[in-house]
Amino acid sequence: MIGPIFNNTALVLFKVAKLLHLTYNEVNIITYYGIIPLSWCIMIDIIWGHIILTPLFVLLCLAIFLMKRKNFSAWCDKLFRLSQRFLLLFGEYKRSSVIICVLVPIIIYAILIAMLI
Repeated sequence: MIGPIFNNTALVLFKVAKLLHLTYNEVNIITYYGIIPLSWCIMIDIIWGHIILTPLFVLLCLAIFLMKRKNFSAWCDKLFRLSQRFLLLFGEYKRSSVIICVLVPIIIYAILIAMLI
């Protein structure tokens, strides 16, 4: 089960990268360090009833992008390699990736959605 989930997730990221003319590493970093946390910030702000986290997170991402824009691809490659090392701390790479990058976000989304209802 781990293999197909990992492979399909990677395939989607590769297709998005190709569609957007970005590298796999860039799309991976944008997704896992940008889009997913941003969506959590939006949901938490809705739960709290006031907008605090979302603008702060957007400003942080904008500041990082502005600082790294000249070498964004190289920066994403470096952050991706660091992320791989982190995942390897938990054992087998594919299993760790699926648990931390797929299962944990799904659990967080489920909790946040339950709090919204």
